[in-house]
Amino acid sequence: MKTTWKIAKAELYNLFCSPIAWLILIIFAFQAGLTFSDLIDDQLRYLALGYRPYNLTSRLLLGFGGVFAAMQDNLYLYIPLLTMGLMSKEYSSGSIKLLYSSPVTNTQIILGKYLSMLVYALLLIAVLLLFLVFCALTVEHFDYPFAFTGLLGILLLTCAYAAIGLFMSTLTAYQVVAAVGTLTLLALLNYIGNVGQDIAFVRDITYWLSLSGRSDSLIEGMICSQDVLYFFIVIVLFLVLSILKLKFARTSVKPAVKWMQYTLTVCVALLVGYTTTRPKLMGYYDATATKANTLTPESQEVMKQLTGGLTITTYVNLLDENYGKGMPSRLNYDREQFEKYIRFKPELEMNYVYYYDRVNNPSIYAQFPGLDEEGIARRMCDIMDLDFDMFLSPEEIHRIIDLTPEGNRFVRVLERENGARSFLRVYDDNQRDPRESEITAALKRLVVKAPKVGFVAGHGERSIDKAGERDYAAFARNLTFRYSLINQGFDAVGLNLADSTGIPADIDIVVIAEARTPFTDGELARLHDYVERGGNLIIAGEPRRQEVMNPLVEPFGVRFLPGIAVHPTAEYAADLLAQELTPEAAALNDVYAGLRRNDYRIIMPGAVGLAWADTTAFHVTPMLTTPAQGSWMELQTTDFVDDKAVLDTLTGEREAAVPTMLRLTRQVGDKEQRILILGDADCMSNGELTTERYALNGSNFSLITESFRDLSYNVFPINTDRPRPADDAMSIGQGALIWVRILFMGLVPAALIACYTLTWWRRRKK
Repeated sequence: MKTTWKIAKAELYNLFCSPIAWLILIIFAFQAGLTFSDLIDDQLRYLALGYRPYNLTSRLLLGFGGVFAAMQDNLYLYIPLLTMGLMSKEYSSGSIKLLYSSPVTNTQIILGKYLSMLVYALLLIAVLLLFLVFCALTVEHFDYPFAFTGLLGILLLTCAYAAIGLFMSTLTAYQVVAAVGTLTLLALLNYIGNVGQDIAFVRDITYWLSLSGRSDSLIEGMICSQDVLYFFIVIVLFLVLSILKLKFARTSVKPAVKWMQYTLTVCVALLVGYTTTRPKLMGYYDATATKANTLTPESQEVMKQLTGGLTITTYVNLLDENYGKGMPSRLNYDREQFEKYIRFKPELEMNYVYYYDRVNNPSIYAQFPGLDEEGIARRMCDIMDLDFDMFLSPEEIHRIIDLTPEGNRFVRVLERENGARSFLRVYDDNQRDPRESEITAALKRLVVKAPKVGFVAGHGERSIDKAGERDYAAFARNLTFRYSLINQGFDAVGLNLADSTGIPADIDIVVIAEARTPFTDGELARLHDYVERGGNLIIAGEPRRQEVMNPLVEPFGVRFLPGIAVHPTAEYAADLLAQELTPEAAALNDVYAGLRRNDYRIIMPGAVGLAWADTTAFHVTPMLTTPAQGSWMELQTTDFVDDKAVLDTLTGEREAAVPTMLRLTRQVGDKEQRILILGDADCMSNGELTTERYALNGSNFSLITESFRDLSYNVFPINTDRPRPADDAMSIGQGALIWVRILFMGLVPAALIACYTLTWWRRRKK
């Protein structure tokens, strides 16, 4: 060990006697200081405007654009310049002969050289540590584990680069060639993850070898044994290869023996690396304060309930526009979507089935006019060099599963060994892929009964199958809409009260939205039976439907008021209501509280006011009301475009707050019955959910989501909210920015320049 340290000291002396090591350190410090100063400037300005930054530890150090993340991206430029002379200069100067003749081993030479690089790496880390210390002193509730995990990631990446650079330096006597070779090898290791991804035997090997993004998880605060061990394996691999190179240079060995030992070393590294990727052998530690890299508690609880085998089978239709997500070349990347779930269920299996069948994808048929599905599939296979035989025909896939209800789109079937199954889809939005809320919802359907929502039809109510402006297909049954009930864990079905058997026992929530014709006594009796057994209910009325709708709500002591609720404004029609949630509603849950706190509004384009009797058996909570001033029930005006609504007290109009949504609760047996009554059915319609209005901060979909969460007793949708990070304030103001720039862009680089000057002067005197 002493000999190794002597070699390291000698190498460090030579390194810091040359300007290159100092120049890299100075540039590194200045670049980091410039990046950090700009980040501090942004956050101080943000704070000065009265906003609360989100996770300052991440924003300043580790997140996208943070100083640690930014400097990590530049390391590949610096390290090759340091390592290019480690062995190359020994070859070019002839001093390698002295090393060979001295009583030092090949291992001592390589480890000594590498140890000097570790010391230099620690100096780079020390520079970054200055920013960490500054943040720790100025950011309130600084996240220490998160920050130090990021430093660990940069240190491991630097050490891996150094080992690779050292090996390349053993191959040539030319330092420039060694530097270029290191850059080339680093580029290769970053790219190799894309090589052979469509070949099953090669896929996992090249994906594991890839250096690209290896330190990202550490920068993001997640310590995974696979990533940490990857760096150690790469470091040991290239150090052993370097030792073998010196060994073969000092002794005469047959070329076949050389290649055999090189190959054996690489194969052992690959075997060990492959073993570390097995889910059951992997360990995790989420260093973030909010556990941002881990499933939320509700998702973890679902995973605990998923005992036994679990399989995710992905059905990929070659003619669907999303087919590329499931192609063999994308399987490892596709698997990453479920990495957080595999952590809690390592035995999870992922299978892929490829087929071709008719699908709603006009572009593919326009691209290949005149061809049927088989002809198009064959052409696509020829163009993309795919094996046509891997794709099942429509007849073959139908014998396995009928995906017609899914439109033959890209879809995953989640199935337990007990036979329970659910569907997980992709969506027609910018992100496409499901997030935690959708994945967990699909998994939770495997362990609990999906709440079934029955939408009453037969009297002109809103349809859950039509895409018209007044209908409810968007939030109810749209397979391609991420937030529809069917994608958030519910089942949505049609319901006809004319059925003499009554409302089925498996219906959990009934929705009646703007009936246009009266219900019969028999239908009202069946609804009454459902309510008496404790069923939950949504009733949404509309102006001019009071006579039809009142018989539905009068048993609850509620009635729809005559006329239409108005609140005239200068910008919009008087009957367009933009209401904030009441304090009573905000007290029900955090989402409602957040909507009220952030001034989000619920838009109702024409609503009826609600009144209720104090003697009702239900506890009544007003959820939405118009402002007390400037609001009334308009009894005369019906055209709010050409006419103007004017308060006329002589006709009975009275200025007052108008309730437009009520929540009724009572205890029935061992559960609380919940009923929501709205004065407007349009607020949940396709048209309203896709409409944006200037200066109106509408959030109708949040109301829909939380309403169904309330009626399902928080079973669905899945709550993936995380606690807000506490590090959202700084103890310095904008006036400190100049001192930050002086410190990190001036004093730190100047101190390093002074150290270099002193070193140069002392060496010159000697």
